[in-house]
Amino acid sequence: MARLVGAGHVGERLRAVRDGQAAVRAATLSSALGTGVLEALRAGRTTAELAADLAVTDHALLEAYLRTLEAARLVRTAGGRHRLARRGRAVLGDDVVRAAYEGFAGYHTGLYRDLALQLRGGPARDDVVRHGDVIARLSRALEPLVHDTLDEAVAATRPRRVLDVGCGDGANLVHMLRAAPSSSGTGIEVDPAAAALAERTLRAEGLEGRAHILKGDIRGLDPQQIGGPADLALLANVIYYVPVGERRELLRDIGALVAPGGTLLVVSTMADRSAFSRHFDLLLRAQSGEMSLPTPDDVTRDLRAAGLDNLRVRRLTRGDPLHAVTARRPS
Repeated sequence: MARLVGAGHVGERLRAVRDGQAAVRAATLSSALGTGVLEALRAGRTTAELAADLAVTDHALLEAYLRTLEAARLVRTAGGRHRLARRGRAVLGDDVVRAAYEGFAGYHTGLYRDLALQLRGGPARDDVVRHGDVIARLSRALEPLVHDTLDEAVAATRPRRVLDVGCGDGANLVHMLRAAPSSSGTGIEVDPAAAALAERTLRAEGLEGRAHILKGDIRGLDPQQIGGPADLALLANVIYYVPVGERRELLRDIGALVAPGGTLLVVSTMADRSAFSRHFDLLLRAQSGEMSLPTPDDVTRDLRAAGLDNLRVRRLTRGDPLHAVTARRPS
């Protein structure tokens, strides 16, 4: 122990080892999803059968990989056959968990692997474009917080029509429709993969008769294109993808789709001093398109400039940078 204590900064060495082990675990699980091994092992497979399923030619390397997945408790092997372990089944059974591993072992950390090149003039990133589906699925982790806020907004506005701008997978739109059973609604999504996911969500919930998804940009839309002015509009975790100079115009265009006296609810991770907020802001700034996190003051200032009033800001959970800003279109 004395020799360990005297060998450098013990606390930071231990932290480095723990962080490295966590990084390896995340990368291992991400690769198990990306290679298709976990999906293929929903039913038991021999190594030869698995290799045939996945077009693998190096059987010895595959065996070593399977031993690694077994050590990670994702796979279990008995009698020459490999199948999912309990943890492997749990990962495949929770799409938020799956998306988290795909995102945090992918573009969230790829940012730092490529940062040296980008700092020296390398190309901007395109994670938001390439990983729209994963981003939409990962955002489901925040849904309970957003849904509580939506319940309050629905109770206050009693909407006949709802609008979800940047609807992602459609879960928030579904929640508004469920909370206001007599309402109809529209989701608008610019990312084709996320829009397709939202359409599937509506079908799965049996709500395609009460709502529809528009694929494209909201800017310049007429209220009749969404079936009439909305009494409640939601912009959740979208505003930071919009260049700073275009945000007021976006909010003005959304406001034009809201009925007089109606409510616009903006939910966003905001810029503050927390580690995740700083990381996410860096990730956004590394993208092409001049993206960044706003502060609550930025959002309220832009909402006022867009002609909305009766503003209210609140943090959705203590210590987390997620905020909700409520605004009203004047009657």
